[in-house]
Amino acid sequence: MSEIPEGYREVPAEDRAKAQVFFGHGRTVANNGNYDYAIEMFLQGLSLDPDDVGAHQELRDISFRRTASGGKGTGMFGAMKLKRSTRDDKQNMLNAEKLLAYDPGNTDHMQSMMQCAHKAGYYDTVLWIGPILQKANLDDKKPDYNKFLLLRDIYKSLRQWRLAADAAQCALRMRPQDMDLSTEVKNLGAMDTMDTAGYAKGGGFRDQVRDMDGQTRLFLQDKDVTDRGVQAMMIAEAEAQYRANPDDSAKAMKLVEAMEKTDNADYENRAIEILQVLFERTKQFRYRQRIGAINMRQMNRMERSKRAALAQSPKDPELIKDYTNFKREQNEFELKEYQLAAEAYPTEMKWRYEVGVRLYNLQRYQDAIPVFQEARMDPKYRVDAGLLVGRSFLAAGFADEADDTLAMLIRDYQLIGDTKSKEMYYWRGRALEQKGQKPEALSHYSKVAQWEFNYLDVQARIKHLRGH
Repeated sequence: MSEIPEGYREVPAEDRAKAQVFFGHGRTVANNGNYDYAIEMFLQGLSLDPDDVGAHQELRDISFRRTASGGKGTGMFGAMKLKRSTRDDKQNMLNAEKLLAYDPGNTDHMQSMMQCAHKAGYYDTVLWIGPILQKANLDDKKPDYNKFLLLRDIYKSLRQWRLAADAAQCALRMRPQDMDLSTEVKNLGAMDTMDTAGYAKGGGFRDQVRDMDGQTRLFLQDKDVTDRGVQAMMIAEAEAQYRANPDDSAKAMKLVEAMEKTDNADYENRAIEILQVLFERTKQFRYRQRIGAINMRQMNRMERSKRAALAQSPKDPELIKDYTNFKREQNEFELKEYQLAAEAYPTEMKWRYEVGVRLYNLQRYQDAIPVFQEARMDPKYRVDAGLLVGRSFLAAGFADEADDTLAMLIRDYQLIGDTKSKEMYYWRGRALEQKGQKPEALSHYSKVAQWEFNYLDVQARIKHLRGH
């Protein structure tokens, strides 16, 4: 894509500079817990620079912090006023964003914001809110088919073929018999292959669709590039931009991302230093969380190395001890990181679930049980967390509770013979065996063996219960 799509509206540099003053005030008052005033400050800044993606994201982070602290919605009359359409598409976009700030999970507000941003010509904003809308719609108990089509159509108008194909694919999952939609998904994929210089493979319309040289660099940057020379070039360019404007969070994150792609500890440690500066300046947890993610990635590399060494000498007592100790340290470190994330995002059950997994790995079963019980309230984690509740009960010596939990999970689960059902039946068999109910346990083990004969130790348990 060598030309900016028709209708794109560029924000003057002087307006972008003026907007930063409001964003700065917004950060300051947000850090003091005055979230409502912070939202107003960011909206005033966005009225000057409506296409500042970093500011949109900061405002969204503030809205989550406000919600977590007990902040209420705008109220019926306030919402009615903001929903009233005007002739000014920019103002309509900001009104929708204000509604979203007070109700950050509302997909209707996300849709309205995206539509108005598209009409107003703020395409970077469109391509920021689009993935948020798509994920929220996917996660909804009753996804809205028409929202996926809206995403597809807007992406197509911007020549974002891959994004359009992804949205159309989501719609196709809801109506798998729609042959026209199936054909369109294939055609959009083909368009993406032919037109490889789109936004998703480059960057923002504001500063990254200006010349083909820049497009080439961005194409190399977002490919899975392993060439050290290319990586060094990307890092050097990002470093120069960051040093020229160290207070620009977007440029700082561009450098961080370039360094992360290297899987090199020295670069990663430099990225951590930058993230720490960002965190201390803004108090935004996402930067602290990114530090933890890099540290965990480094530990994963160490774990793979130690596991490979142990595989070469599986009976070496020193290697066994070293690997066991490292796994414990790794789980303890990850536990602390996920606990921080769970505190920062109390409504996001993903982090609760990850906390529970680490507690389970550390054999802190009674601590893990209430965490998994909370996580399973989220439909996305109902099965996985439910399984681990049952296994935690069993490991903690509560065989009756394990049996009841796993029996209920089996009753409600829709599939037969897949990986999760095998796990449910196997562990319920273990609970029944522990309770002394041998025929019932044998029945569960038998089902697992019929689905997968070599599953764990199921053959040995069947033979033992049959007296062989």
